[in-house]
Amino acid sequence: MSSFSSDKFVQISQAGVFLLAVVGALTITVKTLSFWKLLFDLYIRPGKSLKKFGAGTGAWAVITGASDGIGKEFAYQLAAAKFNILLISRTASKLQDISNDIESKYQVESKIYAMDFTNGDKKDYENLKEIIERLDVGVLINNVATNHEIPTPFILESDEIIHNIVEVNISGLLRITKIILPRMLSSNRGLIINVGSFSGMIPTPYLSVYSASKAFMSTWSAALGAELKSKGIVVENVNTYFVVSAMSKIRRSSWLIPYPNPYVRSVLSKIGVPGGASYIPYSSNVYPSHAFINWIITNTFSWSFWVKKGLAQQENIRKRALKKREREAAAAKAQ
Repeated sequence: MSSFSSDKFVQISQAGVFLLAVVGALTITVKTLSFWKLLFDLYIRPGKSLKKFGAGTGAWAVITGASDGIGKEFAYQLAAAKFNILLISRTASKLQDISNDIESKYQVESKIYAMDFTNGDKKDYENLKEIIERLDVGVLINNVATNHEIPTPFILESDEIIHNIVEVNISGLLRITKIILPRMLSSNRGLIINVGSFSGMIPTPYLSVYSASKAFMSTWSAALGAELKSKGIVVENVNTYFVVSAMSKIRRSSWLIPYPNPYVRSVLSKIGVPGGASYIPYSSNVYPSHAFINWIITNTFSWSFWVKKGLAQQENIRKRALKKREREAAAAKAQ
């Protein structure tokens, strides 16, 4: 009887080892196929042509946060693709300079509208609606956003900054899109690019409100994209890592952190291609270094690991930022 039980135990153990081996082999196979798909997306698979959305036919591209960084670069590259351009941002003088330069370089029309999205001014949105109702809008770039000044625990963050993030990153996003959608629906075509963030994918401590606003953008983009797909309108949440810009406070580029020009070029050349964000509906991540990091995050350690890593990173950034403020305050006092 004892021998029988021992043999049975060995058989069960062997079956368990076999099952684990099968699961392990399947996991490795799935990960390998996922990585090969990523390479196919990044280097072979073509994106949708901008002509599908009205390039060269007199259609307009509307860009928010258009005076600097990624938004400004979208304006130039879409103008080069022969879209007319409506620039929306806070500083009228910057917008006018960009408008004049775009018209001179690319022989397209351009308009500007200066507004501060933090105000949530009803009159601004009414004025924009009047302007947009007269345009054939083919592309909307929802780029405008604001962030915490430095990494800050939620309980210590000012009510003003919390309000501004919600007003700009969520309310402004919804209101602008609601104004423009009727123009796209009337022509049965359109492209909506929402400039998202890795912090919307991984909850980021000390940037909790900004992180949540970008998570909102990701979820909303997926829901809206499903609603509009049959209408000929493409919605993409672009899952962006760091790019050299005033908002990121990064001035030097690297393999992982590009200038806006190559980043935007990659986005516009791969419309409809998920890249590193293939597991999130209606999201994309096609700048190669960002896509590889995105793939590593989603295919290696647990979400808890990445949240803890983000916590340590933001705590370190906060300490350095506070020390910098102290030095600046001491220098100002010495003067």
